[in-house]
Amino acid sequence: MKIIVVGCGRMGSGLARALDRTNHDVAVIDRDESAFESLGSNFRGLTIKGIGFDRNALIKAGIERSDGLAACTSSDDANTVTARIAREMFRVPTVVARLYDPDKADVYRRLGIQTIGSISWAVKRALEIFSYSKLDVVESLGSGGGVEILHVAATAALVGHKLSELNIPGEIKVVALERSGKTAIGAEELTIESGDQLYVAAHASSVGQLRALMGIERVR
Repeated sequence: MKIIVVGCGRMGSGLARALDRTNHDVAVIDRDESAFESLGSNFRGLTIKGIGFDRNALIKAGIERSDGLAACTSSDDANTVTARIAREMFRVPTVVARLYDPDKADVYRRLGIQTIGSISWAVKRALEIFSYSKLDVVESLGSGGGVEILHVAATAALVGHKLSELNIPGEIKVVALERSGKTAIGAEELTIESGDQLYVAAHASSVGQLRALMGIERVR
């Protein structure tokens, strides 16, 4: 998955390193270029000097094709603005924000933004959030080696592709697409948008391949 981390302090750098170690595609934004030194020489991700809520910096970091963003600066206000831009302007599927003032938690929740707190707990919690598979088994048909009906949340890797591009004869078949409370069946020429929910029939042995197509698991 492609994740943007805004703020390269203790929390941001810790989260970026952890994501990088687990083979996520990571981009880090910070206004202080020297902050990137805390990422270490083994960090493989992208570093960008800039302000986290600056549109140009976010685009340079690849926000238009990102699966998630974590706003980890030392300012609740800056984190709120950055998270809202990611959520509302760029429709990033998963957005989390560092929260210093717990009284603001309800505001974040109403905006659809998940919050994280103390550094050690926050890095672990953010990793859990970004590692969520976005794929749930709805029904299993047959015994071992049968077919599974899966509920799939559209990832950045799927957005912009037609439903038909997911189909693999005899292995994977998109059954329906849910968008804005409405469900379409068999509309294979529809283009997947952020926020779409898909229902997919897949042979049990092909679920890993579906996860790879979604960008949540690399093909081995």
